[in-house]
Amino acid sequence: MSLANTSAQYGAVAKTFHWLTAFGILAVIPLGIIANDMPYDTAEQLADKAWLFSLHKTIGVTLFFVAVLRILWALSQPKPAPLHTDRKIESLMAEIVHWLLYGSLVLVPLSGWIHHAATEGFAPIWWPFGQNLPLVPESVTLSETTAGLHIVFERVLIVSLVLHIAGAIKHAVIDKDQTLARMLPGRRASTVASLRPQRGWMPPVVAIFVWAAAIGLGSMAGVYTKDGAVISSAPALEQVESEWAVIDGTLGITVQQMGANVRGSFADWTADISFDETVKNGVAGSVDVRIAITSLTLGSVTQQAMGPDYFASGDFPTARFTAEIENTAEGYVALGVLNLRGVDVPVTLAFDLTLDNDTARMQGSTRLDRRSFDIGSGMTDEGQLAFDVLVGIELTAQRDLDRPSG
Repeated sequence: MSLANTSAQYGAVAKTFHWLTAFGILAVIPLGIIANDMPYDTAEQLADKAWLFSLHKTIGVTLFFVAVLRILWALSQPKPAPLHTDRKIESLMAEIVHWLLYGSLVLVPLSGWIHHAATEGFAPIWWPFGQNLPLVPESVTLSETTAGLHIVFERVLIVSLVLHIAGAIKHAVIDKDQTLARMLPGRRASTVASLRPQRGWMPPVVAIFVWAAAIGLGSMAGVYTKDGAVISSAPALEQVESEWAVIDGTLGITVQQMGANVRGSFADWTADISFDETVKNGVAGSVDVRIAITSLTLGSVTQQAMGPDYFASGDFPTARFTAEIENTAEGYVALGVLNLRGVDVPVTLAFDLTLDNDTARMQGSTRLDRRSFDIGSGMTDEGQLAFDVLVGIELTAQRDLDRPSG
């Protein structure tokens, strides 16, 4: 058998690409559906879900390269002519479906790959590359958008695949011609077409229109954003009148899941700060921080983090850290208690402080053991979810000159 195509027959290379792609699709789509529907409430369930997702992603990335090579090979080769050149509508439809298949074979894995690169943590690709992609930031918005596009393009691929298979069955069962035989390994078609196919502009244009319509339908269906999760809404925190008013700041956490850092931050928190910079040794003030747990954004696991096995935001929508600020020989430190998930745990937070007249800038961090608050108690394997959680805070505060200190 010739490696290259002829006007009547597909060559060995084209057949190999075709069947590699076919078997890959038949494996990767069910894997994705099963992995997506699997629960992940326990450590064992999460491990199984992550393993299936890693397998799905690894095959998907492989299919991407196979598809690109297949398309490049197809463009360099003559395409065997249709056996029924008089059936113009049927030939046009077949050509449109082929364009949809070729495009979807690139768009589906590429959108999934970008989604993976934009998502922090969970289910790595097993190839020694591709965890991150150039020009693709870790972004919740980008992650959700590309996850939706991945679903939309997958639906187009499935429909195109069904039409393609239906056409092949029609040729084999109803027409009883050699169309399918030309793509089977080791088979040669006995019928030779007399005309070469014409590659017109209409099939790719129609395919582009179908993808655009699918993207629009996906937007109408809301697949590009996540909603309806387990987060329980909580009233906004009341503003505080503080001796030092926070004018800018970030309160963030970093957890390690599946060996990757997942960073998040709380959008709603307040700090009542009392501080006397003239104290050179000992207690120099106090701080009372209140945090709206439901304002946390934690990458792709935000919804999971709000669940009853983790922050349990429905029962414990807020947390509170109260501490005394001490000036020590090693620097400033906040010594206090963090109430989280109904549990009080002593916390020491060392921080750097820079004063510029009536403006203070601080930056500090501490590490907490999630097990102390009964967070993720079922996750006993640090390889899946580390015990330590890094808490970092940066803020800029200004002294309220109209409010007496004390």
